[in-house]
Parts: sequence; structure tokens; C-alpha cells
Amino acid sequence: MPAAPDRRLVAVVLLAPAVVALALWAFAWPAARTAPRDLPVGVAGSAPGADRLQQQLEQRDGAFEVHRYGSAAAARTAIEDRSVYGAVVVTPQGPELLTASAGGPAVAQLLHDAVTASAPAGAAIPVTDVVAAPATDPRGSVLGASILPLAIAGVATGSAVTLLRLRGGRAATALLGVATLVGVIAAALTDSWLGVITGDWWSEAGALGLTVLAIGAAVAGLAALIGPAGVGIGALLMVLVGNPFSGVTSAPELLPRPVGTIGQWLPPGAGGSLLRSVAFFDGRAAGGAVWTLALWAAAGLTAVLIGGRRRPAAPVTPEPAPSRRPAPAA
Repeated sequence: MPAAPDRRLVAVVLLAPAVVALALWAFAWPAARTAPRDLPVGVAGSAPGADRLQQQLEQRDGAFEVHRYGSAAAARTAIEDRSVYGAVVVTPQGPELLTASAGGPAVAQLLHDAVTASAPAGAAIPVTDVVAAPATDPRGSVLGASILPLAIAGVATGSAVTLLRLRGGRAATALLGVATLVGVIAAALTDSWLGVITGDWWSEAGALGLTVLAIGAAVAGLAALIGPAGVGIGALLMVLVGNPFSGVTSAPELLPRPVGTIGQWLPPGAGGSLLRSVAFFDGRAAGGAVWTLALWAAAGLTAVLIGGRRRPAAPVTPEPAPSRRPAPAA
């Protein structure tokens, strides 16, 4: 049987490549399979032109989920409510495209390419950006890159609470305090300084803080229930799975099934969707993301409080060895 150091050596040699393989799979596979899958789009206008366009979109092997609207104003409202990512309005002069680059520049470009391919050769397609991305971040790069730091901050907070052996109410207070401060600081950086998110300041701070709280509480809660291994499991779940599955750099509907759905069930994906809603769409369609984050935060904090009631195991003190004094001479 190998000695303990040998077993640890074998574990490291096998575990490190496994983690690398998981990371490559989680990040590379969704990116390599990016394509629309039931992407909600709108079609507005009168028959028969709108009917024909709807049929063309629906024939693309489940790429689009088409919603029909009676007018351009109704389609515009649906975009602002985040019911659809964009819409094509059929007019006597030809099709017009309504997009929302703030909802995802990659989606806006994809819709432009799809409509252009369906139009007659050489026809110019007028484009109206209903909810435009800010000029300081027209490609959404900063918002897309913001989820990983939030995930790392949450994992670091949960790890610190565990390593410092904060328990019960103290652990919950630490998690809430860090999340509040991170939310305020992150909003100050991204909104007040960089100007890459442009919504209500306090709503943005709340969305950022709630994301960090959900991640940190989940990590600390796992550790409180199953021990230090919970930190590793939480880190893998939030960083190596939740971040690439979030769809924040594109859209959940552009990721392979069921990756996009799973991503929205995890705090990074829900946090990205919530931040986009409060930053650019006045909080519309934010309810599902708020509930997801709240459930993760509540479950994690509950686990932390339950774990805090357990008494730590008392250290085992070895019994003193019996003295070996020579027997007295008879």
C-alpha cells in the first residue's frame, strides 16, 4: 500500500489535468457551438409579406422563436420589455430591422446577418437600435467581462469565511457585509467612473451585491455542511461552470442545449441577466433572475446558520503513557 505522500502525489498528478480538461470543456465547447436556438424575435407588418418572412424564419431548424406583432410600435415595446431580442418590420418599402444592442451586441449582429440574407440581393436594410449599448462599451465587452470578477469575489468571500472559521451569525454578517461593499464599489467603477452601465445606480449596486452574496453564501454553505471540500466544489460550480454557461457575452439562447438553461439557474448567469436588465432596460424582465439569486443566497445563508449550531469536534488528547519506574527492591 503506497505511503501517504505517494498517494497525495498521485492525486495531484491526476486531479490537475482533470480540472484543466473541465475548464477547457466548459469554456471552449459552448463558444465553439454558438448558434441561435429558439431565439425570441418579432415580426411586424401586414400579410402577405409578414407571413412570408415569418415562414422563412421558422424554417431555420428551430433557430428562432417568432412572435407576431401588429405594428412597429408593438414590436418596439416588446424589445424594450425584453420579450424579444429584435424584430423585423415589413413595410411597403421593404423590411426594417429593430435591434437592441444593449441586450447583446452578438445577437444584434446575428439578426442583421439573418435579415440581410433573406432580403433581395443588394437591398439595404434600415436598422434602428431601440435600446442601444452605451458608447463607452458598444460591444458589451466590459459587461461580459464583469461576471468572472464577481464570481471570484463570491468564491473568495465564502472561502475566507470558512478558513477564518466564522460560524453562524458572524459568518452570515460577513457575507452580507462583503456583498454590500462589493456592490457599491463595483457600481462606482462600472457606472460612475467607466460609464459602461447606465441604469439606476442603486439598482445596479443591488444587482452586483446580490450576485456576490448568492455565490459567497453558496460556497460558505457547502463548506459548513460538508467541510472544506465544499469550497472546492463551490468554486468549480461557480467559476468553471457558472461563468462560461452564463451566456452574458452573447445570450443564453446562443449556447448549446441545455447549457443556456443551466447557466440561468446558477448565480453567474442570473446575475448577468439581472445586471443587463437594471443597467439598460429599467429592470424589465428581472424577476426570474432576482428569484434565482435570492434562492441561492437564502439556501447558502441557511446552511451557514445551521452549520454554526454544530459544535466543533473537541480535539482528542492522547492519554499519558504509563510511567515505567523500576519496582522498589524487596
